[in-house]
Amino acid sequence: MQAKVVIVGSLNMDLVTRAPRLPRAGETLAGQSFVTVPGGKGANQAVAAARLGASVAMIGCVGDDAYGEQLRSALMVEGIDCEAVTNVANESTGVALIVVDDSSQNAIVIVAGGNGHVTSEVVDGFDALLSRAEVIICQLEVPMATVGYVLKRGHELGKTVILNPAPVSGPLPAEWYAWVDYLIPNESEATALTGLPVDSVATADAAATALLASGVSKVIVTLGEQGALFATRAHSQHFPAPKVKAIDTTAAGDTFVGGFAAALADGKPESEAIRFGQIAAALSVTRSGAQPSIPTLNDVQSYQP
Repeated sequence: MQAKVVIVGSLNMDLVTRAPRLPRAGETLAGQSFVTVPGGKGANQAVAAARLGASVAMIGCVGDDAYGEQLRSALMVEGIDCEAVTNVANESTGVALIVVDDSSQNAIVIVAGGNGHVTSEVVDGFDALLSRAEVIICQLEVPMATVGYVLKRGHELGKTVILNPAPVSGPLPAEWYAWVDYLIPNESEATALTGLPVDSVATADAAATALLASGVSKVIVTLGEQGALFATRAHSQHFPAPKVKAIDTTAAGDTFVGGFAAALADGKPESEAIRFGQIAAALSVTRSGAQPSIPTLNDVQSYQP
C-alpha cells in the first residue's frame, strides 16, 4: 500500500517514571512507578497517523541494541512501512528520560543515539518514498541539516509539508519557512520561534502573524486546554479544545500532528482535519504513556462531547 504520510524523524525508547512533582536541581525524589514505552516524536506521529487511518512510512535510524529492535517491531505492529528505519552499528538507540508529576506535567531529557545519524544522505536513499507521499512530516529531534533537506525536497516535489518545530530554542533558519505548508508549534515553541510571549489565544495570534511574515504558508499554534489557533495571511480562527480529564499529556502534540496529517491525506478540509486532530489529542491525554495513549480511528469516530 502506498504511504500517503511519510515521517522523517526520531525513534526513542521512553523511560518513564511518575513522581508527586518534578524534582528541583540537586534533589532526589522517590518515584511511584517506572515503565519503558516506545516513543520519539517522529515515531509517535507515525503511530498516530497510522492508527487514525493513514498509510504511513517512517524514515529514521536506531542503534544496534535491543531497544532498536523493539521500536522497529512496535511500528511494524501498527502496519507502518519500516523499510527506511535503518540500524546504525556501534550506536545506542535514542532514549527519552521522562518524569510525569501528579498534575500530569512532564520534564524530558533526550539522548539522540541513532537519531543523530539521520543524515541527508540516509534520507536521499529513500527518495522514492518521499516522491510517493502526499504528506511529509518533520520534527527537530534529528539533525537540523537533515530537516532542512527534507523540507526543501518535499517542497520541490509539491508535497504537503508539515513541520512540528519541537524541540526548539530559537528562530528557525530563514529559508525554511517558504518550504513549509503547515508550521505546528505549541505555546513554548511559538515563543521560542518569535520571542513573543504565548499564553492565550490573542498572544498566539500575534505569534502566528509574526511567523506568517517570515514566509510560512499556514500556522497552527496548539494551546493545550485552550484549544488551537489556525492562521493564514487572510484570516485566523480559534478552535476550542474538547473537554476531558487529563492524566498524562505525553505525546498529545504528536497525536494532534499525526491525526491532522492523516485527515489531510484522506482529503478532509483544514478545519475538519484540525478538529479531528484535537479530538485524537484530547483522548490521548486521558491515558498514560506516549504511543500507548494514542487513540484509534474508531475511538475518534466514537467520541461524544
